[in-house]
Formats: sequence, C-alpha cells, structure tokens
Amino acid sequence: MQRLKPDPVAQETCRGFYADILHFLRKRMDNANDAADMTQDVFAQWLGYRDRAKVQQPRAFLFQVARNLLSDHWRRQQVRHGVLETHPIEEEPATAANDPLDHAQQQQRLNQLRQVLDELSPRRREALMLHRFEGLTQAQIAERMNISVSMVEKHIAAALLQCKQRLDSDTGTEQFP
Repeated sequence: MQRLKPDPVAQETCRGFYADILHFLRKRMDNANDAADMTQDVFAQWLGYRDRAKVQQPRAFLFQVARNLLSDHWRRQQVRHGVLETHPIEEEPATAANDPLDHAQQQQRLNQLRQVLDELSPRRREALMLHRFEGLTQAQIAERMNISVSMVEKHIAAALLQCKQRLDSDTGTEQFP
C-alpha cells in the first residue's frame, strides 16, 4: 500500500479549526462523543476533498461541511424515531380506514420489530438500519462502516434472517419484508 505524503497545508487547517468545529457541533448536539465523531468526519471529508487547494476560505468550507453533516444527523434521527417510536392510540382518531384494532396490531408489530432490532449485534443493526431505513447502497454502507461490500451483505442477510425467525416465532407469520 502506497503511503500518502503529508500535506502541511491540510494538517495546519485541521489543527487551526478543529477546536472551533468541535465547539460548534457540541453546542448543537446532545452528546459530546457524537460531536467529536462528527468533527472527525468533517476533517475526513476535508482531507478527502480533491479540490482542497482551490478552497479560498477553508474555515467557511469546514463549517458548511459541519452544518451538512449535522443536518444529515438530525434527519436520520427523525427517521429512526419516526419509524420506531410508539404512539398512543388516542393520538389518531378512529376512522373506517384507521380501525383501532388495526392500529393496535400495527403498534404491536412495531414494538416486536423494535425488540428484534435491539437484539441484533450493533454492526448488524447498523448495516440493516443504513440499508432499510436510510436507503444507502451496500457500497455506501461498506465505506461508512469501513468494511467490505461482502461483509455488508452478510450483516444485512444475517440481520434479516434473525428478524424473520424471531418475528415468525412470536407471531407464527412473517412480519418483516
């Protein structure tokens, strides 16, 4: 493997703005560890950006990357909570199309799915969530998780099989597409 030569300008940019980006993200996130991880992602994108030399205002560029990552983070959180959150039956009025019994059964299936997802290993759950709920391709997941596409396929297949088996054993029918 060929070792890349250090880029002193890129290194200096990282050193110069790291604390500012970290502070910016910490103020906007619930978890300091997540903010630190996202700060690393900002600089990973900076170091991987091919036209870095053409950027006239690196600080503005880095803050824009941080805002974009933060926006993506909150969007993913909304999707996760929207899909997995249980809502009391009283929140939605009963109509012919929204029968309370159907709603209760749907809530029960969502609760079962949440339990099954909680039982998955963290890596399997991450791969499945990225694929099914965030719509990432297997190649994108492999890059994000720093594993091979083949390993992503194995994680997703094993997670789906475990979900199917667990839900089949609980209900006697397949509930997970």
